[in-house]
Amino acid sequence: MIISDQVLKSNEKAMFALRELYGMYGYSRFKMSKFEEYDLYVGNKNFLISDNIITFTDRGGKLMALKPDVTLSIVKNSKIIPGYVEKVYYDENVYRMANESYKEIMQVGLECIGAVDTYTLSEVVMLAVRSLALISNDFVLDISHLGILSRVLAIMGVSDKAKAELLSAVGKKNLHAIDEICSAEGILPEKASLLKSLVSAYGSPEKVFDSLGESANDPVIRDAKNELLDILSPVWDAVQSGKVRLDFSVVNDMNYYNGIVMKGFINGIPQSILSGGQYDRLLAKMGKKAGAVGFAVYPDMLEALAPSQKQYDIDTVILYDENTEPMALYNTVRLFSEGGKSVMAQKTIPEKLRYRQLLKLTESGVQILENNA
Repeated sequence: MIISDQVLKSNEKAMFALRELYGMYGYSRFKMSKFEEYDLYVGNKNFLISDNIITFTDRGGKLMALKPDVTLSIVKNSKIIPGYVEKVYYDENVYRMANESYKEIMQVGLECIGAVDTYTLSEVVMLAVRSLALISNDFVLDISHLGILSRVLAIMGVSDKAKAELLSAVGKKNLHAIDEICSAEGILPEKASLLKSLVSAYGSPEKVFDSLGESANDPVIRDAKNELLDILSPVWDAVQSGKVRLDFSVVNDMNYYNGIVMKGFINGIPQSILSGGQYDRLLAKMGKKAGAVGFAVYPDMLEALAPSQKQYDIDTVILYDENTEPMALYNTVRLFSEGGKSVMAQKTIPEKLRYRQLLKLTESGVQILENNA
């Protein structure tokens, strides 16, 4: 059976398209329960987007939680095999606090765990780009490298306490806060300017790397820069067209993340619809010696675009009355539906229903009452 686009919502179409894309690249589907033991999350609350977790006690007295995250469950169940990368994708609902209440959120994504190398990283970035392109041609993927940012902070001589504060300011592109934190730390203005220049630069690799000045020759920064360029090579056309941009205000908790981090945006949606990166340090924290990288897409956000994209609720409404022969009505509805259009039969029309065409079935045939196409 062919399911027409009119039947599926934008988020559902995106979910099916993404699942097909990941399957084509050898990612197997990961299925999990709605629940996990609460202990899995309590020790990694900073890794979660929200630490407001819905909990309950099962019959055995164990504290359980409705899952607020998928990645932790995948890491927990991963089997580390030397030289092998486990590649999985998922489409699951997670449960998080939103607008002072809990919400069920659709999440589609992929994870690579194991012997992650430059190819694996570049494949994940490529799939992130293709994921956004499947949803809309009007997208941007912002990407940064925490290895470069971490080295810049080390060159500045930042304390661990100040590092967390600076990362928060970097994520907000708050240059004034960066100045205040550096001043309180006794960091010279010229060293603070290096971080501010890096955070302010946005766009092509050439433009952003130029902001590093002489620090670009630092061996650690140079190696991380070359790694980032290698990772971006499969999507270089997107880099040159401005759909993939460097943005070092894209940050995540360095206790869990390292290397590349990224966020994807669709025009018309104010928040990122895709987010992810490398999280080797999470695996180390959970006692697993391996690399890891992945991202999540949030198709539910596409509902924000629906009002502007969808002009009609349904293509055709067929009016009938108590004298209409049921079999004739059935055959007429089927004729329109088999043509790939959405159709409904009604005796009356709801006031706010938007339709392209209004028809009436009479003894002499179908009569056109309105045509808005």
